[in-house]
Amino acid sequence: MNKLLIVGTVAFDAIETPFGKTDKILGGAGTYIGLSASFFNLQSAIVSVVGDDFPQEYLDLLTSRNIDISGLEIVKGGKTFFWAGKYHNDLNSRDTLVTELNTLADFQPKVPEHFKDADVVMLGNLHPLTQASVLDQMTVKPKLVVLDTMNFWMDCALPELKAVMERIDVITINDEEARQLSGEYSLVKAAAKIHTMGPKYVVIKKGEHGALLFHNKEVFFAPALPLEEVFDPTGAGDTFAGGFAGYIAQSENVSFENMKNAIIYGSNLASFCVEKFGTERMENLQKDEVVGRLKQFRALTQFDIALQ
Repeated sequence: MNKLLIVGTVAFDAIETPFGKTDKILGGAGTYIGLSASFFNLQSAIVSVVGDDFPQEYLDLLTSRNIDISGLEIVKGGKTFFWAGKYHNDLNSRDTLVTELNTLADFQPKVPEHFKDADVVMLGNLHPLTQASVLDQMTVKPKLVVLDTMNFWMDCALPELKAVMERIDVITINDEEARQLSGEYSLVKAAAKIHTMGPKYVVIKKGEHGALLFHNKEVFFAPALPLEEVFDPTGAGDTFAGGFAGYIAQSENVSFENMKNAIIYGSNLASFCVEKFGTERMENLQKDEVVGRLKQFRALTQFDIALQ
């Protein structure tokens, strides 16, 4: 089977939305990416760090999804990264209430030997120097490197971010971040500018308004599936990235045409993530549900335009 290497936080989250709130629950970009990618026929591994306060049941959950956790460092006496946030009524904006880096502050990723030849590398949202150090450890050039980042790193580590961007193939960011990174308001112009920074493919996520894929002059748009209920958007972008990277790794096809499918598969999985708090929906999601909703996506997007 093909290999997907995932780098990202494995963490605790405390979430408040207009529909309720949670105590500390499982979270982190690496977690969401891993759970999403587990729906594909591939070998995956998470490189991350937690403290010894991280419950065994969460580790068991990851391994039950055939996710290799030999690269998940457990620091004795350490505390796991913790984030708490409160979403506004529109669920598109949120306030960060607490960020405790804990063990993440000194995180030095160690890629397991048997994943240094991974076909696809998914660099979750972390410091660009951490992302670069993972690429330095690869013994075989990956077929595809996907990078996710955010405005925080654009504010405080832009030179390092630009340096790692020169080494990747795909960047996934939201529309606000694309505008900040490029200095362009038009997303078409923003993608063109970001292309010049290194990535061959630019994925711009627009939340409930879908996602755009840019490659040179080619553009593809995938809508988000209209949902009856959106409970908690935490992790939706990471779930999208896991579906995208997982589909590419399984199919061994890094063409623009195949990435269209990857965008749809990522959007499909993200549509489940938002239906419950945290990872709850992804933990209980069944394969037949995924296929059923893919059929809804197909019905939503496919038709013949009548040319007069």
